[in-house]
Amino acid sequence: MPQNPPDQRPADTKTPETNAYAYEPVLSAEVRAALSAGPPVVALESTIIAHGLPRPRNLSVARELEGIVRSAGAVPATVAVLDGRAHVGLDEDQLERIAGDPSVRKLGHRDLAPALAAGASGATTVSATAFLAARAGIGVFATGGLGGVHREWSENQDESADLRLLARTGITVVCAGVKSILDVPATLQRLETLGVGVVGYGTGHFPGFYLSSSGEPVDWTVHSPEEAVEVIRAKEALGGPAAALIVANPVAEQDQLDPALHDRVLAEALDACRERGISGQGVTPFLLDQLMRRTGGASLEANLAAVRGNVALAARIAVAAAVAR
Repeated sequence: MPQNPPDQRPADTKTPETNAYAYEPVLSAEVRAALSAGPPVVALESTIIAHGLPRPRNLSVARELEGIVRSAGAVPATVAVLDGRAHVGLDEDQLERIAGDPSVRKLGHRDLAPALAAGASGATTVSATAFLAARAGIGVFATGGLGGVHREWSENQDESADLRLLARTGITVVCAGVKSILDVPATLQRLETLGVGVVGYGTGHFPGFYLSSSGEPVDWTVHSPEEAVEVIRAKEALGGPAAALIVANPVAEQDQLDPALHDRVLAEALDACRERGISGQGVTPFLLDQLMRRTGGASLEANLAAVRGNVALAARIAVAAAVAR
């Protein structure tokens, strides 16, 4: 279960020596009211805004995603760190800053403490967003695709921090699977090992991020937000170790990247990685850049279609959960 939201005590300074609450997440007034007695809340990450989309389109997409949540009857809580304070829910000025400031860093869960201590600003990845959202008491989080186990893991043991964080954070994550540049079968095996639940939404196969299907089966399928909520309720009633539930929602077939084009470009990009000696953390941004450039931007459009669908579904699940309560 997500933790209760932190006390929202007024801070007269951001200096930790004189304010014991300087590092507590700051909830926007709208999010705080919703968590107290209002409509359900859906957490949104900010990395896609700051680092995943070109400017100025990133700001219009950020507004669009928040609008999708509102249209379903829920409250959006975009998460970010600004000047050493973690924010759950951004106002318009803060959203514009995340979208427009090129100095905004990318923050995973492990980066939060140094960023807060240093007074830095950053956009939150899946791991950081899930952690802060759960800390605030938010139960549903929408994103594009998760990180996972990288290809050739046996050589470099490169695995996203998302997986371990989700293994100990009781939040429901709606996503389009994991990025297709990763080792999908190994990622699914790792999720099983870590005890992270996975259900397909209207599909018997794990989504492939840009693609509707990765070709890998899932053990369980739900067909409506209400069925997803029943899984959440059963999970909460059982108790036990906190772990996330992944609702794997495929991008619509008409919006996916052409599978043949995807496979060809990815294979050629992987060959280029080996030829150029690109390894470790340099692999993912190189492959994503190659996919966008060599598909004429079609991979970006597929990504956005997936994110929109995930945000809409997350809002419907949050509303259904509120009704069930």
